[in-house]
Amino acid sequence: YQWRRKFIQEGRVALMKPTNERERGPLKEGTPDTNDVITQLKTQVQAMQLEIDILKATLDVLKKDPGINITNLSNREKAVMVDALRETYSLPLILAALNFPKSSYDHQFHRKNFREKYQTVSNRIREIFVENDSCYGYRRITAALKREGLRLSEKVVRHIMRENQFIVKCRKMRKYNSYHGEITPAVTNVVARNFKADNPNQKWLTDITEFSISAGKVYLSPVIDCFDGLPVSWKIGTAPDAQLVNTMLDAAIATLPDTAHPLVHTDRGCQYRWPGWIERMDRAQLVRSMSKKGCSPDNA
Repeated sequence: YQWRRKFIQEGRVALMKPTNERERGPLKEGTPDTNDVITQLKTQVQAMQLEIDILKATLDVLKKDPGINITNLSNREKAVMVDALRETYSLPLILAALNFPKSSYDHQFHRKNFREKYQTVSNRIREIFVENDSCYGYRRITAALKREGLRLSEKVVRHIMRENQFIVKCRKMRKYNSYHGEITPAVTNVVARNFKADNPNQKWLTDITEFSISAGKVYLSPVIDCFDGLPVSWKIGTAPDAQLVNTMLDAAIATLPDTAHPLVHTDRGCQYRWPGWIERMDRAQLVRSMSKKGCSPDNA
């Protein structure tokens, strides 16, 4: 960098002699060969000067290290350098030196104009966003601006918020999962995906379903008979605990005749592996069957 700078500033440009000068003789001023060589050397000098000015722009404008690789710059940084050099060089020459496509520069140019156009509105949006604990999205902010007499489309407000990283912080909803590990030894999958029965009270299926309503979350625990698909019994509670499934199972066992001992198929949820559930199953002489963990076809 220092050598090139000194080379250009002092004007010590060495004209390279053609390799076949002995055959053609010395170049004379005004001849076509001399004009071509001079034009070529001027182009080389201009390219070297552009390279030096690009390095100076990275130091003065972008405040980057001298040894930075130009290709590693972002499109936004390249657009800033193009604007800094456009008064001295033509746009195609700068874009070629920076390996910066014209379409990318146009995109950055329009983004810059957008930011400058809505700078005042952007500051007001920032104030509204901070005043409301970063909870207002683009719809609420658009309504707040409208009340102040600033009419903007929701698309423009959303674009400004995305440009300034105004992201609403929201808690991720925790998905219900009944699996709490291998609490008790698992049983085999006796049903083996055959969810049909020839007689009532031959195969039962049960699971817990979560519902979100305005009052909160509720949980449904039914027992379905594979013979006709009708519920044998069902219970609803506000927590997917042992009391929900145990009371549901007690009600289902109460409907059985003395000679019926159906197979009960469940997933590997903790509710079906606690001692209370296993004790009730053994006392009623019901056969347990469990699906494989994480295998939805096993779970009817």
